[in-house]
Formats: sequence, C-alpha cells, structure tokens
Amino acid sequence: MKKTIKLLLTTPLIAYLLVGIFLFIAQDNFIYFPTPKSKGTYKEKIFINENESIHVTVLNDGNEKAVIYFGGNAENVDYNADTFSDIFISHTIYLVKYRGYGNSTGEPSEKNFYSDSLFIYDTIKTQHPNISVIGRSIGSGVATFLASKREILKLVLITPFDSVLSVAQEKIPFYPMSLILSDKYDSIARVDSIDAQTLVLTAENDKIIGKKHSDKLVNKFPTSQVTIKVIKNENHNSISSDKNYYLYLKEFLH
Repeated sequence: MKKTIKLLLTTPLIAYLLVGIFLFIAQDNFIYFPTPKSKGTYKEKIFINENESIHVTVLNDGNEKAVIYFGGNAENVDYNADTFSDIFISHTIYLVKYRGYGNSTGEPSEKNFYSDSLFIYDTIKTQHPNISVIGRSIGSGVATFLASKREILKLVLITPFDSVLSVAQEKIPFYPMSLILSDKYDSIARVDSIDAQTLVLTAENDKIIGKKHSDKLVNKFPTSQVTIKVIKNENHNSISSDKNYYLYLKEFLH
C-alpha cells in the first residue's frame, strides 16, 4: 500500500520534470520557424559574419537613406519586396534573412541574430548616413537591440512584445521559463537606450502576442517618442493585409 501511494505521489512529479526537460531541449522549435531555401528573384547581398553567409535582399539600391527589415518567425521577407520598393522609393531596403532562414547559413538564435544585425548595420553605414529599422514579431526583438546599440533615425515595431520570456511565461505558467529559455529577447529592458522616434503597429485581434505585452513595451517609452497605431479587425499574421498598415509605414518613414 505504501509503495502504491509513493508511486502515485512521484508519478506526477516525474511527468512534470520530463515535460520541463522536453521544453528545454525543444525550445528552439517553439521559437524559430525557418523559411526554406529559394532561388530568389531579387538582388541579394551576402554578408559574411562569423563565417556564416547572411543573405539580404536589396531593393532600390543607391539611395542615401536606408531601411533594414527584420521579419517575423516564419516570414519569407521577400514577400514584402514589391510593396516596400514602391512605398519606400527614396530608401534602399535591406530585407534580412536570418541565419538558417532562406539561403542563409548557420543556426537561428538570439545571440546570432544580434551579431548579424550589428554587422549588417556597420557594413552599410558608410553608404547610408540615415538608417531606419523595422522589426516584426520576433524581428522587433532584433530591432530594439540594434536601436539600443547604434544610431537609428526611425524605428518601427510591428506586433512587438515586452520580452519572449514574458510571453512564454504567460502561455506556460506552471514552469519557471526564466530557467528554461535561453533566448529571451528582452526588448523592454532596452527601451531606455533607444533614442529613435518609434512607431508601434499592433493587430486588434492578435492572439499570439497579447495586447498587454505590446502595451508594456509601449508604456516604457516616453510618450513624446512613441506613436501607436492599432490595425482593426486583423490578427498577428494578417496585419499586413490591411491597407492602413502600409499607409502608416509610408507616412512614418517618408
């Protein structure tokens, strides 16, 4: 009888620990969704950083002003090419394909994305005295990092979060996610180091990044520094299907 009771008590604990170990081992599979390799129909520039090849689509080459775009988790950034080249006609546009995404080599990670963002910025800075940055979803974490480390003219954050850790802890409240997650993308901690005028675009029906996580980030900025626009009737993935999405981008980065 005692053995049975002991077994009943220890089985849930073992199951809890096993799930925790699984979350730790498989965490990258919940954070990163790399896009497949493609032939590419647009001009690309390859940045060699830390012996990895980072492929970046370059649009409207030759302009003094530039926009660096860091996309969402499973986003093929080239889908933005035609529209971005039209609305940012006075900018050279750099659509970054993260390590492990598209034809870029290497493994996706917070550390690697940050390193590549700095390298790309530093490489193109000699050509572009004014550089603005757009980050969407997980790309907002990369964008806030870059904006906190380098001089950015304007910053756009699309469906951003306070931190990946905060989002994960809300979704999985029964585990200490601060101990499990290696990549935390702590955007809110970097706001005090960001000087750029900032536009935040959120989706009214975003179920992936809850409103409170975007609001926490926005509220950390001085009110004079940040503008927030809510895209009505859209969700985390459909936000860019609304015409106002591109209108707000164009007006802010003119």
